[in-house]
Amino acid sequence: MNRVTAIRESVGDRIFLGLIYIFLFCVLAVVIYPLIFILSSSFSSPQAVTSGRVWLWPVDFSLMGYKVIFSNPAILTGYMNSFIYTVFGVTINIVMTVAIAYPLSKSTFVGRNVIMMILVFTILFSGGLIPTYLTVKAVGILDTRWAMVLPGALAVFQVIVARTFFQSTIPKELGEAAELDGCSDIGFLWRVVLPLSKAILAVLILFYAVGNWNAYFDALIYLKSPELYPLQIILRNILILNSIDASSLVDANQMAARQGLRDLLKFSLIVVATVPILCIYPFVQKFFVQGIMIGSIKG
Repeated sequence: MNRVTAIRESVGDRIFLGLIYIFLFCVLAVVIYPLIFILSSSFSSPQAVTSGRVWLWPVDFSLMGYKVIFSNPAILTGYMNSFIYTVFGVTINIVMTVAIAYPLSKSTFVGRNVIMMILVFTILFSGGLIPTYLTVKAVGILDTRWAMVLPGALAVFQVIVARTFFQSTIPKELGEAAELDGCSDIGFLWRVVLPLSKAILAVLILFYAVGNWNAYFDALIYLKSPELYPLQIILRNILILNSIDASSLVDANQMAARQGLRDLLKFSLIVVATVPILCIYPFVQKFFVQGIMIGSIKG
């Protein structure tokens, strides 16, 4: 009876592996501690934040920062607008990306190299801010919700990743078999390609969702009506323009308390703006690594 024996690691290998683990732990601590500090500070009292007593856990647990933030109706309006821009923007992004990436992945598509060169050219050179603004104004979508989703409807980098995924993952023979069975190109894309492309679709959704949720500059340029502002513009007005007056919640003579409340608001605003995107990641994490690796190695 044969016995399977494991290969013993040398002392040098064990030391090297231990150093790697220590290094990775230090990197993890450097990355995760600021997040824990911000979250703990947002649930602490203004006095604890000002005095620097918050290190790891909340001190003098308080929801004052969140009460001040959500007492402002503009925050809820910004949340709703960002949600609308993200949902509709991602839908348009995915449809546009798949619609152009899948044909470009087919070797029988005439002119695909020319189209690909044109797309890559837009990465290196663009029309500039003023021509883009004039174009948005000329088509009549300035100061509308469409101005937040149409100008950035397609990202060339995501098109390249999706095209590479389709080329390396979807066998050509599968399409030929579907064609022999009488399946149309649209039917093959809908019934076969998309179900086999969950990994890359998850990657695209995450990339586009983060971009749409954090959209700031487009809103600053194209939107004038406050009721259309996304959350990022609202937060900018709060942090820079001090559009929330929270000094009434503390004694007017307590300057340190007012300064602590302003710091507390900053931490709470960071959490408010970050949590929605963090909630999406666990649902796409299992597809993320597979999709980004397959879509980027070959091409």
